[in-house]
Amino acid sequence: MIKKLIFFTVILSTQFQLLKAQMPNLERIEPMNWWIGFKDQSLQLLVRGNRIADRTITLNYAGVKLVNVQKVENPNYLFLNLKISSTTKSGTFPILFTKKGEKVISYNYELKSRTNHTAGITNKDFIYLIMPDRFANGDLSNDQIKGMKDKHFSRDSMYYRHGGDLQGIINKLPYLQDLGVTTLWLNPVLENDEYVTSYHGYANTENYQIDRRFGNNALYKKLVDECHKRGMKMIKDLVHNHIGDQHFLFLDPPSKDWFHQWPKYTGTTYKDQTLFDPYASSADKRLMTDGWFDKHMPDVNQQNSLVKKYITQSHIWWIEYAGLDGFRLDTYAYNDRDFMAEWAKAVSAEFPKFTYFGETWVNGTANQVFFTEGNTANQHFDTKLQGVTDFQTYFAINETLNGKFGWTDGVNRLYSVLASDYQYKDPTRNVLFLDNHDTDRFLSKVGEDFNKYKSGIILLLSLRGIPQMYYGTEILMKNFANPDGKVRDDFPGGWNGDKVNKFTATGRNEKENEAYNFVKKLANYRKNNAVLQTGKMMQFVPEKGIYIYFRYNNDKTVMVVMNTNDQVEDLETARFLERIGKHQTLLNIITDQKLPINKLTLPAKTTYIFELQ
Repeated sequence: MIKKLIFFTVILSTQFQLLKAQMPNLERIEPMNWWIGFKDQSLQLLVRGNRIADRTITLNYAGVKLVNVQKVENPNYLFLNLKISSTTKSGTFPILFTKKGEKVISYNYELKSRTNHTAGITNKDFIYLIMPDRFANGDLSNDQIKGMKDKHFSRDSMYYRHGGDLQGIINKLPYLQDLGVTTLWLNPVLENDEYVTSYHGYANTENYQIDRRFGNNALYKKLVDECHKRGMKMIKDLVHNHIGDQHFLFLDPPSKDWFHQWPKYTGTTYKDQTLFDPYASSADKRLMTDGWFDKHMPDVNQQNSLVKKYITQSHIWWIEYAGLDGFRLDTYAYNDRDFMAEWAKAVSAEFPKFTYFGETWVNGTANQVFFTEGNTANQHFDTKLQGVTDFQTYFAINETLNGKFGWTDGVNRLYSVLASDYQYKDPTRNVLFLDNHDTDRFLSKVGEDFNKYKSGIILLLSLRGIPQMYYGTEILMKNFANPDGKVRDDFPGGWNGDKVNKFTATGRNEKENEAYNFVKKLANYRKNNAVLQTGKMMQFVPEKGIYIYFRYNNDKTVMVVMNTNDQVEDLETARFLERIGKHQTLLNIITDQKLPINKLTLPAKTTYIFELQ
């Protein structure tokens, strides 16, 4: 691992000289194409090539104006600022790069007509999170790609490549649809040409290319199209805050201020409190946002106008190209908040219904609310962030299932977190989860207690917000995230030659089938009943370890009854008459059993979900 910024090492110097020697006169233009009809008529092209700044640029196409050519410190870059009028027609035109005494370079640039009309992700959806390298291998030919830096390929190591890919996910779409999933969220799929642990995707080395070990851009678009054909949606995982240290922009940066520079390696403090602490020092705030997230993840300077345009355009490009429905924004708290608000405004201007939610792994509801839209908690700033990964509800669910009932403990933690929803502009846009690629697997978190597992599934699929399930939770995959590679195991049956195939009922054991069918029954009920999607919520103060809440609309009422105690409890329901009204019968949504409504016997550590009839 590096001890100082690579800018000041012999290694980078060697890499740069090699890069320069191999660099063609015109290596790339990004974005490689664009579309007509965007509200923002400006387009900035990053042009990279060997001393490309020595050349004169000309173009001639009706409706396209070359506003200026912007040079930077590094002569291997130019930035072309174009204006595309509303009258411009789709088509292709040459951009000419000329230099006296040398051959003219011509690049045919294409402007296309827009086709994306996304509806976004809402609380009607059920998200399924997949780590592509670990889900299913549908194409053996891309398991290892000649010339890529990470040569490690072995399913016996948690940190090596395993071969999962986009084709594998396409092949398993029927399984996911049958489960009741409406939306896929894939961990990042952009190219990560890093030397080690490149499988997780969070250190991208390209902004416009899918990792070749997953497939290619066309296959990614096909996956999105196949989802749409099934009435399913796609979320792309983005990283604004940093890139991989093998990215061309870091190995040969356009300018010194493209990244946050320090005399020696300086990591972030991970202290989100400094961003809202009225007593915080400027030095602590800077360390939080400008310190590097990891030694091989250079921190991008989001105050640089070229950086901001480059990042934003790449994201708009992916929405339009692939027909995406939403973004998950990694390490949201570490970004420059002014830039992120500008970014959100730019994306929403072009795609008004598009959805994005940020990862805010913080402690405390107020900390989490701080990052959300609406300036509802005296932030003196509107981030325009629609929703967050709801870690506060995640922590509260774990406490509910594992803690001991008390004034603020046990299920009272969940009650209190939900009671604090008044601080959000719209808490229903938050993403609920029981586990993800960074946390302990849910089954392990609840001590492999199957009653607790089922209770968690009911909470996930019946509370307010957008539920997200991590791949394999439905078949009881387990492990603690120490180290994190242990919670990123392969889905059994995703590889030819696997001893068992848990994508099928015959490949699952009795308990796994019970879990799968439990998830499937409730997920499909939620999918077909608006009451668990957009219905209002009412909760009652927990008493003696028993917690009751309702979801309701004009058509239906659903009642969730949770006994967190270690013993059987009898429950009189008269206290809940406000919501029960004239209903006489409870229909168990999972078992279809009908029960009288007036009195219930609740087994220990058990949760029921009923439709009132």
